[in-house]
Amino acid sequence: MSISLGVHVGQQNMPMDEMRALWRKLDTSGVDWISAWDHFYEAPPKGGTEPHFEALTTLGALAAETRQARIGCLVFYIGYRNPALLAKAATTLDHISGGRFELGIGAGWHIWEASAYGYPFPDIGTRLDMLEEAAQIIRRMLTQERTTFSGIHYQVDDASCLPKPIQERLPIWIGGVGEKRTLKIVADHADGWNAAYLSPEEFSRVNEVLNQWCEDEGRDPASLKRAANVMFNLGLNEVDLARQRELLQRDWGAMAERTAAGALLCTPDQAVARILEYVEAGADEVNIALRAPWHAEALDAYLTDVMPRVRTEVG
Repeated sequence: MSISLGVHVGQQNMPMDEMRALWRKLDTSGVDWISAWDHFYEAPPKGGTEPHFEALTTLGALAAETRQARIGCLVFYIGYRNPALLAKAATTLDHISGGRFELGIGAGWHIWEASAYGYPFPDIGTRLDMLEEAAQIIRRMLTQERTTFSGIHYQVDDASCLPKPIQERLPIWIGGVGEKRTLKIVADHADGWNAAYLSPEEFSRVNEVLNQWCEDEGRDPASLKRAANVMFNLGLNEVDLARQRELLQRDWGAMAERTAAGALLCTPDQAVARILEYVEAGADEVNIALRAPWHAEALDAYLTDVMPRVRTEVG
């Protein structure tokens, strides 16, 4: 058994130079994965009042600044970019990174930024139809010499994607926890599944639903990677933890309780056990989600103490 320990860095509320320095620190500290998210506005939503960088261009810098960690986006909202364009961008990022890029896609949720920027944000059923079409186009673009696809939402006509990615099979991740459609799309088309801010118990339950979809679709469940994103609210002591609870409540409001269930809202010693709960629940990868400003000493403790202890425990 092995575990990938990553960091999901929201590109908001910090200058680009600071973010690039953070990526370099994470890379040299031995994290296995570094990702961005795909927003135009801050998350959680505050009406576009906080500085935020666009994802694709941010990933170009991330690819160039790092040397070891796998990189990607968890996840691109499929409604913001044509899927053939995403395939081309993924290939380019794979070459910039030397074969370390992995592509995440999803059905989106941030209706406020989509509306502000003039993007349609249809009902969830339509967005899932778009996601399913996009996954098929992207896979073919990344693996076939030519791709033709005529769907309801997307079309490509004898399209090539050259050069091919460095990786023989560039992984496609699909994010989301919808049990009737999203997980079926994952089982049919993805290399990996990402779920954000679920408790270990809920992650385990939804993971079993995904296993059932794999079996129903004739797929070996073991062929699919599983990743859990958890909020980073680590505190070095009880005073720190009280402050982290306040911050989480302030930032997430009505969603705070649900988000806290999927957070490292604990001390470093407790964090080891908490991450191992996700491993027991079926996670191959656990990524802490950083939103600036965070507790710098707590992040150092995570990198230098928690990660090595988790890896020792997992073996």
